[in-house]
Amino acid sequence: MQYDPMKQSLSRFFNRSVFLRRVFFQLLDLLLLRTWHIHKELRRFMRHKQAVRQVLDAGSGFGQYTYFLARKQASWNIHAVDLKEDEIAASKTFFDQAGIKNVDFEVQDLTGFVRPHTYDLILSVDVMEHIEEDEQVFQNFFRSLKKNGLLLISTPSDRGGSGVTREEDTSFIEEHVRDGYGAKEMDRKLKKAGFQRVETRYTYGKPGNFSWQLSMRIPLTLVGASKFFIILLPFYYVLIMPFVLLLNLADLHLHHKSGTGLLVKAWKE
Repeated sequence: MQYDPMKQSLSRFFNRSVFLRRVFFQLLDLLLLRTWHIHKELRRFMRHKQAVRQVLDAGSGFGQYTYFLARKQASWNIHAVDLKEDEIAASKTFFDQAGIKNVDFEVQDLTGFVRPHTYDLILSVDVMEHIEEDEQVFQNFFRSLKKNGLLLISTPSDRGGSGVTREEDTSFIEEHVRDGYGAKEMDRKLKKAGFQRVETRYTYGKPGNFSWQLSMRIPLTLVGASKFFIILLPFYYVLIMPFVLLLNLADLHLHHKSGTGLLVKAWKE
């Protein structure tokens, strides 16, 4: 399934006003389990990391993580980059209209983007599975971090990420260049890039994977088959939302031996 056209349609609708864009971000925060895990890690980082000045949102997309950080930490300078000009333009407009001043946006290709010794935190959510030259990007991240800086990555795993569970399966998202990362593969590539300390853990265990099927795969598949199902989506989500929230909460607090998502933290020491 091509995910980008759906994202563009959503973006056009919710970009009509600052209010709608904020509602959109709240919906993403509720529905997307990876957001639950990322917010948990970011709050932990905020509690324990002192004197943060510069943050990079590497592949900012809709800008929801930039929005979260900018509102939580007004003293941080957040640089958000993305390859897609339309997303960057929409984000610039929204943040200007919302009066959020500690953010700047730029169109950039991460394979060639380096700002040596600049960032205390680099965030990369659902990005690396789209980039063929991932090792080059990891090297760029390492060079761009300050000493003791943190790289935080969320990406599909090779344990069923992108909806791939068998060898003959294809990715649910056609824009992915890889189905997912293995924990050992990610550890090896990051250490090759220069990171000495790397921690990985699985997300989207059994409860999270079930939540994703209910909240994302089923409705997107139906809408992809026929635009008629868009009319039914609000009623569908009203029915499933209590179950989705409970499943997300369980996934957030349980330890998973395996999962379709991978959360990675790497430090530049």
